[in-house]
Amino acid sequence: MPENLNGIKKAGMGYNIYPCHSLGPKRIFNGYSSLANWIAEEKTVIIDGYIGVFWEEIEYLLQREFSKKNITVNWIRHSEFLKSEEEINSLIKPFLGAQKSIWGKKTTLGLSDFYYATNKSVQPDPAFEINILFGIGSSLVDWDVPVVYLDIPKNEIQYRMRGGSITNLGSNSITKATEMYKRFYFVDWVILNAHREKFIDRIVIFGDVQHKSSITWIFSKDLNTGLKDISRSVLRARPWFEAGAWGGHWLQDNIEGLNKEEVNYAWSFELIVPENGIVFESDGSLLEVPFDLLMEKEFKAVLGKHAEIFGKDFPIRFDFLDTIDGGNLSIQCHPSVEYIREEFGENITQDETYYILDCKDDAKVFLGFQQDINVAEFRNALIESQEKSHEIDIEKYVQVFNAKKHDLFLIPNGTVHSAGANNLVLEISATPYIFTFKMYDWMRMGLDGQPRPINIDHAFKNLNFERKGEQVKKELISVPTVIEKGKDWEIVHLPTHELHFYDVHRIEFDTTFTLDTNDTCHILMLVEGTSIKVETRGNTKADFYYAETFVIPAATESYTLINTGRGRAKVIKAFVKEELNGFLQNR
Repeated sequence: MPENLNGIKKAGMGYNIYPCHSLGPKRIFNGYSSLANWIAEEKTVIIDGYIGVFWEEIEYLLQREFSKKNITVNWIRHSEFLKSEEEINSLIKPFLGAQKSIWGKKTTLGLSDFYYATNKSVQPDPAFEINILFGIGSSLVDWDVPVVYLDIPKNEIQYRMRGGSITNLGSNSITKATEMYKRFYFVDWVILNAHREKFIDRIVIFGDVQHKSSITWIFSKDLNTGLKDISRSVLRARPWFEAGAWGGHWLQDNIEGLNKEEVNYAWSFELIVPENGIVFESDGSLLEVPFDLLMEKEFKAVLGKHAEIFGKDFPIRFDFLDTIDGGNLSIQCHPSVEYIREEFGENITQDETYYILDCKDDAKVFLGFQQDINVAEFRNALIESQEKSHEIDIEKYVQVFNAKKHDLFLIPNGTVHSAGANNLVLEISATPYIFTFKMYDWMRMGLDGQPRPINIDHAFKNLNFERKGEQVKKELISVPTVIEKGKDWEIVHLPTHELHFYDVHRIEFDTTFTLDTNDTCHILMLVEGTSIKVETRGNTKADFYYAETFVIPAATESYTLINTGRGRAKVIKAFVKEELNGFLQNR
């Protein structure tokens, strides 16, 4: 991400890959010199932070500033109090699943479990002018001093992981990227999110250290004001993009600022809250914080009446699956609610829909089984294909439907499915996003040259074989219905499956349209037209362009969509249903 607004470019269609929210002047500070000056005034501080931070570099850059002033500093490295790697490996082993599995189970451990209790006896040394206790978990030590918290975005963590420049919490060794990511997802991120939330009110400064050798930082009181403001108006997360084995080129060809040399872009993380950030701006300087931080501070304002059900977990995700001039996704399914809770420790499951934002004439979606599906034969064919590396006539078992722009295909858990080549899919889903049981992957390798994981056993414990034949067309392809209409607008309902806890509307209008949130969070995207303006109470205004995702928190109460582009505007709106059919009781 560029460090100032001068680096920002927009696509010809307007899509902005670096959206930001203004805090006003003199709110964000740049550089280690300014941070060192503040620390010198405080004398004793704690510097805590997230996994993936280059701690040795932080110490070096701050010490360089102190040395310029001839200030003596006592650096106390909290990492010295970590338990041995062997002890930590023993602790986390129950949460990492089978050795070759890509899944584990969300840990119940706390950060203090990783450290020896002797760290609590550490005290500042008065012989030094400055005392700094720093590193992951430093706030576990009971010092009544200001806390500086350093963070980096999840995509940057993964870049550093693949580059071999970081390790997992308590590990001295770099392992395969898939193993490191599994440990991040099921252990490190779970523990560190809980740790940050526990002491969040002690944080005085929040720092963004995603750029090597530089930092932007902000006082928490100003950050909290910014979080409060956007939780009552309108916001957009920073999207990020990933290549994949089946990836296409629509995103690459249409969005300016993406690397044209990348092999493809399979995904855009538009709004996958566990991995997206929110960017703030002041005087041209940018600072990114995790979306999780917004939920930790303002979840009731964001989710409204559904905060009681979902707590601090944002329930809905938007992402793009780009197969334009790419390949088919794997034939796959997702776990049931009971299975994902028992096996992986998640609260809700991966119930999805495919909204076709764009496609070529030959685009297709694989969905549901053929009427005459023979379960044993299907399983044997999958196993034989995996063992002998030969292709399957998948359409013998799985139905295929033509796809066209604005179609909505419904994929409740247990449904066999795949997006075919030449689609740009807006995936509207419950938030879980890594629990995909692949059964057949067209005999291709991953981008690393290795076979992608196939999970036939997991899949067959979750597949619903009653979703077959004509029943698929009746139940899993949404039939649009106009539910309200005015002079130059209409609301189209695209009903979701009864198992989906969220619903989808498409608002079509020529000039303006005003909506009430009814104390519910709305997630929206312009899916036809070129641009719109959103106005909320308090005269907050924001411009959005084709294919940009934005969020209207429940506390916004009402907002107006204004068509500022060419032709009729069409905006998709996803939201939690009023009737949750016992979801609260089953959570």
